Amino acid sequence: MAEQTEAEKKKPKKVMVVIDESESSYNALVWVLDNLKETICFSSTETSLILFSSQPLVVPGFISSSPFGPARLYFHGPSAGPEIHNPAQELNRKVSLGLLKKAKEICACQGVNAETMTETGDPKATICSAVQKYKIDLLIIGCEDYGPLKRFLVGSMSDYCLKNANCSVLVVKKSK
Repeated sequence: MAEQTEAEKKKPKKVMVVIDESESSYNALVWVLDNLKETICFSSTETSLILFSSQPLVVPGFISSSPFGPARLYFHGPSAGPEIHNPAQELNRKVSLGLLKKAKEICACQGVNAETMTETGDPKATICSAVQKYKIDLLIIGCEDYGPLKRFLVGSMSDYCLKNANCSVLVVKKSK
């Protein structure tokens, strides 16, 4: 592995926190603000904290809500027309932007400047894509406490990111 230059060592590391409807994502954000504030506030000219939210892609079919409540809409089954598809995708976009706004306000209250980003698609894939696209050094994800059966059937976003993200991944568990 090549030696880092002095300029590379002084450059702030880019940290990305994944924000979604879950309490665990906000626990992860609070953990970052409590434990990495000095690191992410290293430079006043460059933002090194990125808040990221994925907008689930609306797949035509029938409507169901997200597992975290009726804020987002998912479609299953036979095809639905654009009269249903487009407003549902717009709702998902508004939810993502609202989640990011709330998270950014939490950061601002702590004196931390954060940049927000959102992309549309499968959350696991968009997170790993954003890590590569924005050259993230550390990805931080809240840990959902799924049981073994649900983890086996649904899979875990944190497990997926640990295996596929091109950076270090920190999974923040809920404190007891």
